[in-house]
Amino acid sequence: MTQLTLRDVLAVPVVRAADPGVVAGHARLGRAVRWVHAAEIADVALRGGDLVLTTGAGLPGGEDALVGFVAGLADADAAGLMVELGRRWRDALPDALVGACERHGLPLLVLRRETGFAAIIQAVGERIVDEQLAELRDAERVHETFTELSLAQAGPRDILATVQRLSGAAVVLESARHQVLDYVAGPEDVADLLRDWSARSRAVRPADRTHWDRANGWLVTRLGPRDREWGRLVVHAPAPPGHTLVTIAERAAAALALHRLHDRNRDHHLRRAHHELLTGLLADPTVPDLLRRCELAGFPLVRRRFVGLVVRPGAGRPLEDVLAATVHALHDQDAAALVSEMDREVRALVSVPASAPADAVVDRLAARIAARHRVVIAAGRAVDAAARVDRTLREARQVADAVRPGAGGPVVHRLEDVHLRGLLTLLADDDRLRLFVSRELDPLRAHDAAHGDNLLTVLRALLQHPGSKSEAAAGIPMSRPAFYARLARIESTLGASLDDPDLRVSLHVALLADELRRARGTA
Repeated sequence: MTQLTLRDVLAVPVVRAADPGVVAGHARLGRAVRWVHAAEIADVALRGGDLVLTTGAGLPGGEDALVGFVAGLADADAAGLMVELGRRWRDALPDALVGACERHGLPLLVLRRETGFAAIIQAVGERIVDEQLAELRDAERVHETFTELSLAQAGPRDILATVQRLSGAAVVLESARHQVLDYVAGPEDVADLLRDWSARSRAVRPADRTHWDRANGWLVTRLGPRDREWGRLVVHAPAPPGHTLVTIAERAAAALALHRLHDRNRDHHLRRAHHELLTGLLADPTVPDLLRRCELAGFPLVRRRFVGLVVRPGAGRPLEDVLAATVHALHDQDAAALVSEMDREVRALVSVPASAPADAVVDRLAARIAARHRVVIAAGRAVDAAARVDRTLREARQVADAVRPGAGGPVVHRLEDVHLRGLLTLLADDDRLRLFVSRELDPLRAHDAAHGDNLLTVLRALLQHPGSKSEAAAGIPMSRPAFYARLARIESTLGASLDDPDLRVSLHVALLADELRRARGTA
């Protein structure tokens, strides 16, 4: 709620009827008025923000004494001095009084018509009380709103949106490293607000928990104790904030702290921000606001190359440990990246300087991760524009899907390492491939469903051991006579000989495509 100012006082009807004027201190008419006092003596007890009414009849006569009187008002942080002309000074105030007020920045107002001070005090006092009551009602509304959010365990996004709705201003949540985790825009141009954010934010060092930074026009509230600060909440406030805005910021900070306390992941805000950015980049990496958020989150986009990574835990490896190892490896290599847990795997988008060898950077990162955990690591091909990062992210997952379970090979699997499996993974969503698999395998599936002969299992064993039917039978395991009998049924069902190399290749491709499809569906 905006407090009553001197400018507002001049607009009050009883004051306006007295023909008011401003003699000095024009620049400070926005000063808040806390109360109004009528005084005809120089020695008057004041509080900061009080407006003094006088006719001047009891004020000292000498110029030095008048200057001293003004200095006393300035020291008491009075809101201003309002003098009624006619009793002591008929047409104009003395130059000494006007000059002293101008030097001290104390607004000096005159009333050219006589009026009752009691009427002014009553009218202005009622306005002040009304403002205070409205402020109390606003504070109660703010309290109830954030209490409801806390009870509902609302997340940071909902909290920021509430701050913006209550304040009407843009709000930013930043990390302890002054990177923007999230923001909600206000009516102003958000690009100007976020320009050079990290550098500007580092220059703001609040002495108190909540601080108004005049240079930036920011109301800054610290998140967490001073020695364990994990971020800050910033509300755009070009003018000095009122009590209600401060209350909104501090209640929002408390709600964010409570959410963090209840959340098991201490870096939840950063993880959530990275997850949202990666999800957005996969959907459409050309959205300007999304790219701005990436830059603000410390992910550089200019003169960079980008590589998508997928890190899948091996059997028995907790995903949380693999995620932590990935984050540590990136930190140790000082590599800029967005990292998130998605679909029970770790996905990352690494930003590499355009002059650096992207594959070598990824290989070093992968070696550090693989040294700590048994994992499958897949990388997409590097792209040199942010608008194409969705390609490398998707390709990394397609390569990971194509890696044979338990396969050895390089630390980092790339498209050229997965051969036919890679091609089939890329074509997994193609209806023509699905129809091909159905044509090749459906007769055997139907036979197995009717007779339970496991012909598909026998066929898979034969194709995996093309040089020895005995090894194929032992691998199931199954006796050789039973194995040979199943092979004969396969040939009878398909109406073709398994000695035909074209048929073997077709069946092998169909089985492999079906295996990859099932594995992808399970993942």
